[in-house]
Amino acid sequence: MPEPRVAELLELDRRHVWHPYGPMPGQTEPLVVESASGVRLRLADGSGELVDGMSSWWSAIHGYNHPVLNEAATEQLARMSHVMFGGLTHEPAVRLAKKLVDLTPDGLEHVFLADSGSVSVEVAVKMCLQYWRSLGRPAKQRLLTWRGGYHGDTWQPMSVCDPDGGMHELWSGVLPRQVFAEAPPAEYEESYAAHLRDMIARHAHELAAVIVEPVVQGAGGMRFHSPAFLRVLRAACDEHDVLLVLDEIATGFGRTGELFAAGHAGVTPDVMCLGKALTGGYMTMAATLCTPRVAEGISRGEVPVLAHGPTFMGNPLAAAVACASIDLLTCQDWRGEITRIETGLRTGLSEAASIPGVKDVRVLGAIGVVQLDHPVDMRSATRAAVREGVWLRPFRDLVYTMPPYVTGDEDVARIARAVCAAAREG
Repeated sequence: MPEPRVAELLELDRRHVWHPYGPMPGQTEPLVVESASGVRLRLADGSGELVDGMSSWWSAIHGYNHPVLNEAATEQLARMSHVMFGGLTHEPAVRLAKKLVDLTPDGLEHVFLADSGSVSVEVAVKMCLQYWRSLGRPAKQRLLTWRGGYHGDTWQPMSVCDPDGGMHELWSGVLPRQVFAEAPPAEYEESYAAHLRDMIARHAHELAAVIVEPVVQGAGGMRFHSPAFLRVLRAACDEHDVLLVLDEIATGFGRTGELFAAGHAGVTPDVMCLGKALTGGYMTMAATLCTPRVAEGISRGEVPVLAHGPTFMGNPLAAAVACASIDLLTCQDWRGEITRIETGLRTGLSEAASIPGVKDVRVLGAIGVVQLDHPVDMRSATRAAVREGVWLRPFRDLVYTMPPYVTGDEDVARIARAVCAAAREG
């Protein structure tokens, strides 16, 4: 793309386009991407390519322009790109629902297809609230979670994000008031397990559900915690008649080394949220799965339907690509690929521990995190990564990577060097 055209695009972008978590007009000039293939983003200004260390916010697990996913989209486009889901159905959505039921923990049998991860959490919360209302217990309307979490940017999801210091602190006092346990420690501690049990027991009369991100807290701080806490939550929820919701939007489809993070603990939630990697990063789609207990409870109520129906619910194009993405993942040695990337990140990030200002270095599956002891200078850190030929998106006190699963060993090493460079500059 000629330089004048790039400059024109950037000026129009600054004046008219509101980017995520940014001011209007924009103050930071974004990079213009012309195309993407494999794990590389080609820049429109002719300066070259960047290895994508972010999987486009953790969704493009197969990389870009994948021939299998392209073919699935093309074939479905020739049939129909969309048809309303109210009163109609179609093969891509039905096949996708069956695949998700087969892949997720035993007991999750019903699938609600949503537009985005945040919407899938909204649907999960609505399911839980309506379940108890249908059973004649409308007082059970609050949610319990632990601090340090993130569940999305729409209303109910914001209410279960960390209320202090998080990106939604602005809305304290306006959002529904939920119940917050302390943030989970990395290793199992019986005192913390007792804290969870006590919190659930004390608030059981008003709790509709407990909702957490299993094993990895994502955008709230990229923290890891012991899977044993999920077993504690499952047992306490069963004992005190509270539903358990696991938000696997970021952790699902292999990212942590298990197909779903719940697999690390061997638990089945009452409700599970999926998104991000569901379509391999091709288009927006999410899903909320639930057990027969939840679905049948809602069906027994005064209003026996789940009153939720997005316009693009069950979009055939997205569903067809999602089916192809799941098949692409499961027909290969995905666990071996995740282990390979994990090994590469552990090796490449080992030097980060000696960088001044680094507080912690942690790796799990295809996730690598360098935590600083100060807020990251995002502009300087990003420039440092770009100089290494890598795209990263640091935030708060974190420089991290979640690369596509098809990232080769040399590119994993390059990403690790870029993370270290960004940590030095940040």
